[in-house]
Amino acid sequence: MSERTNNELSIEEASARLAARELRSVDLTRDCLAAIERTDADVGSFLEVTADLALAQAADADERLDAGRDVRPLTGIPIALKDLFVTAGVRTTCASKMLENFVPRYDGTAVARLREAGAVLLGKVNMDEFAMGSSCENSALGKTRNPWDLGRVAGGSSGGSATAVAAGQALGTLGTDTGGSIRLPASYCGVVGMKPTYGRVSRFGVVAFASSLDQVGPFARTARGAAALLECVAGHDRRDMTSIDAPVPAYTAELASSGDGRLDGVRVGIPSEYFTDGIEADVDAAVRAAIDQLVALGATTVPVSLPHTDYAVATYYLVATAEASSNLGRYDGVRYGMRVGDDDGLQAMYGATRDAGFGEEVKRRILLGTYALSAGYYDAYYGKAMKVRTLIRGDFDAAFADVDVLAMPTSPGTAFEVGARTADPLSMYLSDILTIPANLAGLPCLSVPCGFDAAGLPIGLQLVGPTLGESVLLRAAAAFEDATDHWRRRPALAGDGGSGSSD
Repeated sequence: MSERTNNELSIEEASARLAARELRSVDLTRDCLAAIERTDADVGSFLEVTADLALAQAADADERLDAGRDVRPLTGIPIALKDLFVTAGVRTTCASKMLENFVPRYDGTAVARLREAGAVLLGKVNMDEFAMGSSCENSALGKTRNPWDLGRVAGGSSGGSATAVAAGQALGTLGTDTGGSIRLPASYCGVVGMKPTYGRVSRFGVVAFASSLDQVGPFARTARGAAALLECVAGHDRRDMTSIDAPVPAYTAELASSGDGRLDGVRVGIPSEYFTDGIEADVDAAVRAAIDQLVALGATTVPVSLPHTDYAVATYYLVATAEASSNLGRYDGVRYGMRVGDDDGLQAMYGATRDAGFGEEVKRRILLGTYALSAGYYDAYYGKAMKVRTLIRGDFDAAFADVDVLAMPTSPGTAFEVGARTADPLSMYLSDILTIPANLAGLPCLSVPCGFDAAGLPIGLQLVGPTLGESVLLRAAAAFEDATDHWRRRPALAGDGGSGSSD
């Protein structure tokens, strides 16, 4: 098999070659832009490609690398952003007609930190409208498809972020995870996706869906790549009142010094509620084999119970829709002093007209949330959901008294067919049944590729850690990757190797 092209490198591989000057950022960026041009008509990852900006940033990165000036792990690395990160001078649409031509005047904190690190910004990638969905089919600006099988969904809401990495269009991306919106597409597309502890990464400059649940996180080919991205964007931000004021570990250095990849002393909890009859047989087998691999690396397993898991989906959809109805109320125009029907004012602020409006899924969630918050129903629905949320968090706290990390499937199944669940919202909502609880508890978690089903579709192993426990998750994922080759396999769309190839 031919050697991987530059755009198929992991972040850590590319960073090492850039630092050694064996590779130039301009060449790496051109390879990514060529991959976008070659593949994006099929997968639909990108809503906006900022080629001129990317090449200019790459040239600046090369000068920085040549001079050895402030070189960081992401200097010269091509990155793409989910299109809800406010980005100065670049459209930020949230995949909605409502914001189709909105061009912000400032960068959000995560974007600013990427620029400061010398990363190269390739553009903005597709998502479910306002991050509401589990398949990336709810975008008002076009569907995103899975590069492993174009008839399958990419997962959502950060579908474009996952496919851009899987298809070799970018070496890393940022997404957001409200109920599984990083981990689910990571699992479906065979890449690493991480949701950090709530508050670990600033949400300033991120268009909100559900403010007590949303969290910014990275996608990469490997856990080490995800660590580099997380290390760059994490940290306290006084502009975000939910931001945690705690030191950010040197995740990349920790992994580099982790020794022989052993997991001796790591206690892995296996929650019985996550291995049920609803899990597809191939998924169950791959995840159990992955857990056996962790044991072979020195970890020990401990059975645990999270008894309130069954209530998580109902709790989540009450909390999330209630917060969404509040957050999206700003787009009605009333709060900005506009007259009803004042399309000119709406056009001036957001680049939209009332005729564009919200998509069906966004409207559905606004209506559900408004009902849950309405007089006479608040205590019965939203108030009760918040109480159950506390119980779910208590389950995790009790489990982490005995274990260091939890292991389970990311999703009950692999990527489903495009259109298979769009007419059944409840079936779509249940796609996130194994990812939602960690969001309600605000805990860090990630999905790492752990195998493939009989159709050749990727399967993800989900690891969940205690508050600010990102280091143990990254260590376990990196050790697992070093002992296996799942992450090396690429869809045929991504390069020469073809589906199921390995180098």
